[in-house]
Amino acid sequence: MDLIDKGITHKVFGEGTIIDQDESFITIEFENDTKKFVYPDAFGSYIKLSDEKLESSLKEILMQKKKEKEELEIRIEEERRQEADEAYRREKLKNLKIHDSSQIVFWLDKEEQDTIFDKWEVFTGQVQSGKNKGKPNKVARLRPNSAALLTVRDEDEEETNRRIIGLYMVNELFAGNLSEDGIVNSHETHRIQLTEKESEKMLFWNYYINKNYPHRTTWNSGKYRYFDNIITAQILKDIIDMRKDEKEVNEAKEFFDYFCEMNLIDVDSIPEPSGALKQAVTE
Repeated sequence: MDLIDKGITHKVFGEGTIIDQDESFITIEFENDTKKFVYPDAFGSYIKLSDEKLESSLKEILMQKKKEKEELEIRIEEERRQEADEAYRREKLKNLKIHDSSQIVFWLDKEEQDTIFDKWEVFTGQVQSGKNKGKPNKVARLRPNSAALLTVRDEDEEETNRRIIGLYMVNELFAGNLSEDGIVNSHETHRIQLTEKESEKMLFWNYYINKNYPHRTTWNSGKYRYFDNIITAQILKDIIDMRKDEKEVNEAKEFFDYFCEMNLIDVDSIPEPSGALKQAVTE
């Protein structure tokens, strides 16, 4: 707004005329003196334009600048909060003892298959014997760095056909040894649901291996089992390579990067999958 030669009234110095203006300051000539003021801040506090229409327009500009300033302050404060949260998380991670097998794979029953991608949580089941019989199983190895793998197998299928239908990072506040209700809930964003076509390509036993019995593909009982951290990274890499949609690829990449950071995994040193089915092929 060009204010050169415009008349003003100052609360202290009285009437004057604007004789110079730039982006940050205005210079006003009064009857006995010439003074420089911060622009446009001074208009909101000390100075009023003589032209009422121009004064009204300037007020709108001032209100917009005030709004922008407040939004900037909010944004800066939010960035500071995020930086503080990230620093806290990194410090917490640094002190976190990461178990070599802190990942969990669930065998979902039919009812769970119908609801898992609405709730994004799994019940660990109940203790079957002993003094804690009937209480929820505690998945003590799980921490905020853990992922939950979701698998299914039809009753009439061979165990070798067990498919991965999705996975999620556990909630960032979850600690398995402290959980009392047996619910393993998910991270707010790091979740992946596979299509049926994708799931058919993601056989669980291509990745999982019982180190004591490397050729065995058996899951006789139990709701879940733990597995090596590196396996989740292998699964995520294959999902990234398999997907074509850019949004879905980025979704998987963000999950992968977050997972590797949380588990201190060197992304350039992840070996190829060597599950029980892979063992059978190589021999």
